[in-house]
Amino acid sequence: MEHVQVVILGGGPAGYTAALYCARAGFRTVILEKLSAGGQMATTAQIDNYPGFDEGVDGFELGMKMQAQAERFGAETYLEEVLSVDLTAVPKKIVTDSRELTADAVILATGASARKLGVPEEDSLVGRGVAYCATCDGMFYKGKTVAVIGGGNTAAADALFLSRICEKVILIHRRDTLRADRVYLNPLQSCDNLEFIWNSTVDAILHDQKVTGLRLRDKFSGELQEIACDGVFVAVGQLPNTALFEGQLDLDHGYIAADETTKTSLPGVFAIGDVRTKALRQVITAASDGAVASHFVEEYLASL
Repeated sequence: MEHVQVVILGGGPAGYTAALYCARAGFRTVILEKLSAGGQMATTAQIDNYPGFDEGVDGFELGMKMQAQAERFGAETYLEEVLSVDLTAVPKKIVTDSRELTADAVILATGASARKLGVPEEDSLVGRGVAYCATCDGMFYKGKTVAVIGGGNTAAADALFLSRICEKVILIHRRDTLRADRVYLNPLQSCDNLEFIWNSTVDAILHDQKVTGLRLRDKFSGELQEIACDGVFVAVGQLPNTALFEGQLDLDHGYIAADETTKTSLPGVFAIGDVRTKALRQVITAASDGAVASHFVEEYLASL
């Protein structure tokens, strides 16, 4: 069993910022990431609100740069899936699909995953017209008609992105106004190929071998209508990736309960990024969490 001082679960901007700071502080630091550097950020083609990039930056590229920077100071990345953790043990125990580790301190940066609509056959239609990432799958629908479900920043950004690729975009929201930031509103209203359908929810996804449309239900009248579309992009929020920690840590509506110190209910365990209870989930706030956590990790390790 391999022992390290700091293990970080998740290689997004929060995880790699924490790794950078911990490695520079002289701690042996291992990042466990099952896919690739960047997390959700890596699926965003253009990030315009991260300081230092006046023309914006590709999310995947930024993730790779964060990884390289942390590794320059000695951080190690293991591309492995974490199967189980025992955060109550001393030292902490982590089992991946390739090895077993113990650690003095663990930083949880597992992020969040796309929330699903929960309608019949949604899962079976993924890749056949149902998608959760516009920047990942949008080009498959070039010149076609697509629907975007949601009313927050992700839905607004997806609709704008798809409007530059698709013949028509239909934005469907269960309320009569968007929850998205004001910065999105004027561009959305200026899109000639964007249509809004308000106060409606998805009753069913219509399909044969692939998606052919949606059946929508009016929130107030209950009236049903069918619309034709070639693809459906679901942007109705996120679910925190906390299944591994249930029963070990205090959770808040599924998110890990941790204040601005990033300290959790267990000594030596810290939560950062989208998985933590917080008011704003952005790349810059995730990176900030990583820096803060490293300070309190150093304080904790010094107390052992």
